Amino acid sequence: MTQHVRDKEHETALGASADIDVPGRDATPGRGGLLELLGLTLVAGAGILFVVRPEFYEAGVHILATRAASLVH
Repeated sequence: MTQHVRDKEHETALGASADIDVPGRDATPGRGGLLELLGLTLVAGAGILFVVRPEFYEAGVHILATRAASLVH
């Protein structure tokens, strides 16, 4: 999981002190874990699908290329 690292420089934007806690700026532990798991699952599924059925990706590239070509004309 990722963690927020606080910048300890004295010269920060708009003269704000690095020692002042800003609400909503710190990452809370445990939040976003489910979304990260869902994202990793989708990426793993797409990778497996690419290996098992590469014709789906060929069709997708073909559709994107024809739509891009139609926008140019």
